[in-house]
Amino acid sequence: MASYLGIDTSNYTTSCALYHRGAGRVVHSKQLLPVQDGALGLRQSDALFSHVKQLGGLMEQLFSGEAGEPVRAVGVSARPRDGEGSYMPCFLAGEMAARSVGAALGVPVHLFSHQAGHVMAALYSTGRLDLVGKEFLAFHLSGGTTDCLWVRPDRERVFSITLLASSLDLKAGQAVDRVGGMLGLPFPAGPQLDKLAAGSQAVCRQKPAFKGENCCLSGIQNICEGLWKKGTPAADVARICLDYLCKALEQMTENALAAHPGLSLIYCGGVMSNRLIRQRIQQRFGGQFAEPQFSSDNASGPAILASVKEEMA
Repeated sequence: MASYLGIDTSNYTTSCALYHRGAGRVVHSKQLLPVQDGALGLRQSDALFSHVKQLGGLMEQLFSGEAGEPVRAVGVSARPRDGEGSYMPCFLAGEMAARSVGAALGVPVHLFSHQAGHVMAALYSTGRLDLVGKEFLAFHLSGGTTDCLWVRPDRERVFSITLLASSLDLKAGQAVDRVGGMLGLPFPAGPQLDKLAAGSQAVCRQKPAFKGENCCLSGIQNICEGLWKKGTPAADVARICLDYLCKALEQMTENALAAHPGLSLIYCGGVMSNRLIRQRIQQRFGGQFAEPQFSSDNASGPAILASVKEEMA
């Protein structure tokens, strides 16, 4: 029996996880990065420093109850996406820790993208690890992405991810955080905006703009700001924001299925924890969503990716 260590140091969360392949079990330890009240994120230098402060304690917490199975390999998020030039300094903290652990234990270290980790975590959470080695469609909506992805097998990276469509301006998570910040919600605003919207049945009358396959989401910020200034209740503003984002996702899903009919649909990223979006997409398209703990940033994806990579060797 063996376990696989995963590390992810995104711009939101410090995370580490162990995947016990024999039992199919994931244990993870994670902590949000500290953000000042009223702020809508962190500078990369501050995020990197926070990861350095938090990761050691989280690793101690993770291993304190997981003794017994040796670590066979380490997987780490080393870049945001698999595209050329994709880079964020915050991932250096995780890569440094992964290389250090790998060197100390004499085990392989595998570098993956943060996006690939999200996709793998979603497959695990939805019980669809059978899709590894097959084609499928994945949607990754977070603070930095609104991406429709065509995922195919790859010998080197496990997944070959092709970007089919994205947002040309504001990303879904940014829209959520900006509207949430306007309403006085803490950052990241997703969970609280979700709860607030549950008290409303308001509908957004405007349709998201599209340029070809790509959407434009900046309009929802302007719409919500206008409504808020007019005295619209906060619950209605929250609901209208999420309704707008859901309409954009529905259109992206329709477009992707028209080009790639019959493929399975997997949804991941922090924004995909939202109940309104989840219910509508499941009812309309039969899409499968990761549970919230596996939708938000986490290190289970890199851990499982490392396991699959070792099995392919």
